[in-house]
Amino acid sequence: MSPSPKIPRRPISLLPNALTLANAGLGLLAISKAIDALARSAEQAVFEQNLETACWLILAAGVFDILDGKVARLTNSFSDLGAQLDSLADAVTFGVAPAMVAKVLLEHEGLLHPRIHFICAAAFALMVVLRLARFNAEGDDEHSEFSGLPSPAAAGMLISTVLMFLSLGGAIESSGAQPTPLGRGLSILPEPWRDAMTQYLLLPTILLMLPALALLMVSRVRYVHLATRLGGMQSRRALVPIVFFMLGLYLAPVLFLFCFGIWYVGWGLISGLRAGSESSSQGPDREAA
Repeated sequence: MSPSPKIPRRPISLLPNALTLANAGLGLLAISKAIDALARSAEQAVFEQNLETACWLILAAGVFDILDGKVARLTNSFSDLGAQLDSLADAVTFGVAPAMVAKVLLEHEGLLHPRIHFICAAAFALMVVLRLARFNAEGDDEHSEFSGLPSPAAAGMLISTVLMFLSLGGAIESSGAQPTPLGRGLSILPEPWRDAMTQYLLLPTILLMLPALALLMVSRVRYVHLATRLGGMQSRRALVPIVFFMLGLYLAPVLFLFCFGIWYVGWGLISGLRAGSESSSQGPDREAA
């Protein structure tokens, strides 16, 4: 009796999974830097340096999060392992790490009671986990739009606000031999103005962003997948926003990321409100018809 032929197993490409693991590794390193900042919070310069490093590590992990999906599509190497690994990495990098960074900053500045800081940070991290679980359960393979704010975008919005806080405090973009245009502009503002903006504007904003972004992530507000939208455009048309994006990052990275995050989050909210008002206005007409 001849042996039964073996069913070939689908090979798992190493490159997309390696990029996903790099994403998770940067998230873990960001958490480590946030812990280091909290451990040496008495030294203001060291605290700000560690917190800034944690922020940039999370933003750099977003690049790997984009690349692993692109590489998986190019190599046609999708797998259940890769999908689960991507969700677990995103939960660490875009859920726990940003919440930890925000909580460390709020604890250092002593805005409110530590329990309030924890509740807001935990809400953000837990809603990231819930959103990723819902995303996997729904099994949307098109990825042209997201139902709810994507967790990398929510983390980017939160982290860019933390970086703006550090920029107004003079920790980044204004030190060194060649400060950025944002650093030069901030140096013109009187120091009491900058302190007031950080303590009475940006710091409460960071606290309120945690539950607000958490609710947006589990909402049904539609957000465009920018990478897919750019990939569907002609090469010449796609180069224009990419060039302007890179130019903005070069001239004033923190300010540009902060404004870009506000635009993306606000665009989805306005589009959702507009679509809701249009559907409600068309409802009576349909009933009459």
